[in-house]
Amino acid sequence: MRQHKAKAQWNGSLKEGSGEFETGRGNVKTGYSFASRFGDDTKATSPEELIGAAHAGCFSMFLSALIDKKDLKADYIKTNADVTLGEKDGAPTILKIELTVEGKVPNMQDADFQQLVKDAKAGCPVSKALAAVPEITVNATLTE
Repeated sequence: MRQHKAKAQWNGSLKEGSGEFETGRGNVKTGYSFASRFGDDTKATSPEELIGAAHAGCFSMFLSALIDKKDLKADYIKTNADVTLGEKDGAPTILKIELTVEGKVPNMQDADFQQLVKDAKAGCPVSKALAAVPEITVNATLTE
């Protein structure tokens, strides 16, 4: 079993304060604020962007592993994640995650790729962790 760490610190009030995320290894260190999460501040990130990055990364790796099991090798798997933060029952809630996947896998048929995408959506550890999100969609394209 492998444990991964991260930390965050928030300073000040909700709307005027700011915070910082850092991964356990220190490879990612970035700020966040109320405005970056709920407004138009593009100088900082948000927890939802980090969730999107984690989901896209995990999904891409998991899909690659499934392709490997078919004795094929992906040239690349690109995954974009759009995480929608809205309101449910008066509270901020992640309402939807849309994954857009593009893969280049020589000698793979599209139907097989689409099935593995479905399997990756069901099996990716981050997808499983995000099971409370009401809607997770995946749109996948196999390129030549």
